[in-house]
Parts: sequence; C-alpha cells; structure tokens
Amino acid sequence: MQKHQRLVLAIAVLASFVAFLDGSVINVALPAIMRELGGGLSTQQWVVDAYLITLGSLILVAGSLSDVFGRIIVLRWGLAGFGVASLICAIAPTAEVLIVARGLQGVAGALLVPSSLAIILSTFRGPEQAKAIGSWTAWTSAAFIAGPLLGGIFVDVLSWRYVFAINVLPIVVTLWLLFVLKQKDEREPGVSIDWLGAILGVFGLGLPVFALIEQGRYGWTSPAIYLPMVFGVLALGAFFWRESVARQPMVPLGLFRVRNFAVGNVATTAIYGALSIGGFLLAVFLQQVGGYKATVAGIAILPVTIISILFSSYIGALAGRFGPRIFMTVGPIIGGLGYLYFLRMGASPNYWTDVLPGVILFGIGLTITVAPLTSAILGAIDQRQAGIGSAINNAVSRVAGLIAIAMLGLIIGPLLDVDGFHRGMVVTACLLFAGGVASGLGIRNLPHPAEATAAASPEGLAQPE
Repeated sequence: MQKHQRLVLAIAVLASFVAFLDGSVINVALPAIMRELGGGLSTQQWVVDAYLITLGSLILVAGSLSDVFGRIIVLRWGLAGFGVASLICAIAPTAEVLIVARGLQGVAGALLVPSSLAIILSTFRGPEQAKAIGSWTAWTSAAFIAGPLLGGIFVDVLSWRYVFAINVLPIVVTLWLLFVLKQKDEREPGVSIDWLGAILGVFGLGLPVFALIEQGRYGWTSPAIYLPMVFGVLALGAFFWRESVARQPMVPLGLFRVRNFAVGNVATTAIYGALSIGGFLLAVFLQQVGGYKATVAGIAILPVTIISILFSSYIGALAGRFGPRIFMTVGPIIGGLGYLYFLRMGASPNYWTDVLPGVILFGIGLTITVAPLTSAILGAIDQRQAGIGSAINNAVSRVAGLIAIAMLGLIIGPLLDVDGFHRGMVVTACLLFAGGVASGLGIRNLPHPAEATAAASPEGLAQPE
C-alpha cells in the first residue's frame, strides 16, 4: 500500500469511527443524562431517535451530495458539523438543547459514512480495494468495543458530557490528515440531488416517530398525536411515489424485485429493530433498576463484540461455502433465545448467572447472522449497484432502530421496571425469531460464479428463480 493510500484509509477509518462511536456510546449515558437534565423515558428516546431520524433519512442523499460537490469537501463539512454539534451536546443546559444538537449530529453523521467509503472506492482498485474495505470494517468495528466502555468510564469518573467530547480528538486529527492529503476533489457529471425525496423522507420518518414517542403524554385522541401520524404516513407514501418516478432516485425501487435483496432487508428490519430495543433496555435497566455503574453496564455487553471480532471472518467463509440461508435462519433464533434468557433477571441481577450467559448466547447468534446477511443482500445484485445497495441496507437498519426505539413507550409503559423490561425482552426475542423465519422461508442460496457459468452452458441453461 502506497503512502497516499495509507493516508486515505486512515482518513476513511477515522471519519467513520466518529459516527459509529457516537452510535454505540450513548445508551450507557442515558440514565446520567436523565438524572441531570430531567425527563423520563420519552427524553431518553428522543436523545437516541433525534440522531437516528436525521441520519437515517439523509444518509441516502449524502451519496448524491458527494458526487455533486466532491467527496473531500463533503467529508470536511461532515467532520466540522459533527464536531460543533458534539460540543453543543457536551454543554447542553437543557434536554431540549441536547435533543436538537443530537439531530444536528445525525445530519453531519449522514455525510461521513458514504463519503469515507467513496474515497476508498476511488483510491483503491481490484484486490487492494477489497482489502481496504476489510480494514475499514475491522477498525470501525472497534468503535463498538470502545464506545460502551469509554462511555461508562467517562460517566462514572467525570460526567456524561465528556461522552460527546470523545469525538473532538479524532475529528481534529482527521481534518489535519485531509489537509496533509491535498487530494484533488472529484465530482461526477450529470448527478442531481433529489431534494424533494429527501424532504419527504425526513417528514415521513420524523412525524410518525414524534407521535409514537409522545402518545404516552398526550394520548392517541389528541390532534398533537394523530395529525403528525396521518401527515407522516402520507409523506412516507409520497416518498415512495417520488422514488418510483424520479430520474435519479435515492432508493431505486427496482432493486427490491431481487428476491434476496428484498428478503434480506425484511430480515434486517426485524433484526436491527431487535438490536436497538434490546441494547437500549439492557444498558438502561442494568443501571436504573439493577444499580450497576455505567462502566460495568458498558463492560456487560462487551462479550458480544469480542465474539463477533473473533469469529465473524470464519462464519463469513462458511457462509460463502454453504450459502447464507442456514446462518441467517439459525443465527437470529439463537440470539432470540439469548434475550429470552434475560427473563431470569429481577431487580438485583447477578451478572455471572443472570446476564453473562444470555449475552454470550446473543453474541453467538449475532455473529452467525451479520456476515451472511450482508453477503446475501449485496451478493444478489450487480456489483455496479453495490454502493447504493449497501447504502439502502444501512438506511433500513437505522430506520428500523429509529422506529423500534420510538415504540418503547407502547411496549414497556412510561416507566422502566422489571415487568416492562421483561416485555421488552419478549418483543426483542420475537423480532429476532421473525428475522430468522423470514430468512429461512425467503432467502435462496445463489450458485457460486463457477457453478453459474456451468449452469449457463449449453448442457445446462440457467433457470430463473
């Protein structure tokens, strides 16, 4: 790898690390935020969902922004915006200011991941590109290890406010590396931005989420609830209509006619909705009800990431050999059994007997699932569409988490107690089971390239699914 390529890879890793770190660090800080700024479950939901609304709805249009304005300049905007928003989060005097700043973080975060991947794709070719993307994935996975642990330490030793200050150093370093890189920016001719689609997407996600979170306060019969829900659903329908007629849609709906792509995204919706509910409730319950320190709560789920890092590549190789279907079926079911194990937990959970076995079981299930899921989705479409396919799947996972967190009030009620936690664990397990069943019924193991070539020969013409 040349010096220039190493520099590009470092920039891409650091830029994405910032966005991934912020997504993994927040749950352990929520109880401390509530204690200082006030508010109940709805405040905690908004602190998470304000970020996910803007991130999930804008991450697709961010790819077009990179093509129109240039990848480097959009990356700079994203880094600078994320840094400013993080500082506002750190000094937020009220919950309302914090929630607005989290939304701004999501806007900036939407610019980071697509742009960082784009500069890798434009700098590396062939086998080097695959290795670079592998390195990017491995290093950004470290954010999921560092996030809960660093967040817990900062909450316990200093303050939850320093959780947001974590971002400042990698942002400054990345901006400096961009200055050192001095790479000429690239713009794609003829690319337009679907602003109408982006606006409809924001309202189509944001208004129903507002209604779901605030219904516990106002009730479903209040105009403050049913009007946002109705207009949000209409905006979401208009978004899909817009994508069907736009000259350059953010979401090419034709991709969903590919069986594994469509079923894979259905499974993604269920699985990542479950991950959001389960991760949120476990981190908050262990602190607010179980009395765990934030650091211990962060360490509690660390085995999931360790198992994933140790065995993901091995599972990916097995899925390449035997096909993704069996792994996508069995993995979520094992993960769901892990969450059902948490039904043992009471108001004073013992980590070694009540928590750790379920965490390990879930970690095994998740590790069996993730690599085959990605392989099934991206392997089903033309490689020229891999970028937009990956972006759509990323957006689907974010939106699934967004809606899942918004529905927590309906699942557990206004206050998280043992009974509410148990209901949340059952819902999480059911979503994981649903993801496994959908995969088992819908995913097809596609032939290897060599097999496909043989099947397409005169001796055996390939038949459509």
